[in-house]
Amino acid sequence: MSRTKDDWINQRAYAIWEEESRPHDRGGAHWQQAMAEYEQLERTRASADGSELIDMLRRTGRLMRAAENDAFRVVRPEQKPVRKIGKRA
Repeated sequence: MSRTKDDWINQRAYAIWEEESRPHDRGGAHWQQAMAEYEQLERTRASADGSELIDMLRRTGRLMRAAENDAFRVVRPEQKPVRKIGKRA
């Protein structure tokens, strides 16, 4: 089921209102918070094929290419790359 932007914002604003024990006269603030959350999600959404994420990982040095099969793997900054030693045919 596909939801529109307004549907998502309305449902999120309602959820925020319920989380805050349904206070009066805060509807505008809840709607604005929901709209800001939606826009943040839109800015961080990756493309369907993941190319935006791969480019970002390359730029930050967190994408490593394995020499054996030319595959990609993500490396967390706190993690040192592990080199696998395997038999070659």
